Amino acid sequence: MTPAQALITISIIAVATLLTRALPFWLFPGDKPTPKYIIYLGSALPCATIGMLLVYCIKSVQPSLWPHGLPELLAIAVTVGMQLWKRNSLISIVSGTVVYMVLIQSVFA
Repeated sequence: MTPAQALITISIIAVATLLTRALPFWLFPGDKPTPKYIIYLGSALPCATIGMLLVYCIKSVQPSLWPHGLPELLAIAVTVGMQLWKRNSLISIVSGTVVYMVLIQSVFA
């Protein structure tokens, strides 16, 4: 990559970053009420995103083969349990990931 190409790339990235940060403030100024569909999307999209991530994480599980999805099921249970207990997404995700990695690296290896 030549210096000119690098400069153009960095400039495009900077403009795109600025637009994605500033666009919501331009579209929905503070003195006007937020549209109802935006409020709905703000309440529905986090759950939809978590659902999509969950489906993506367990899409390759084959229940008919050993270990029958048990590591994934236990890791999901730990993640949900930690979220209900601590109400901290970081702790929930890290604990579920650690449990899953320990299970697939040592218990179900």
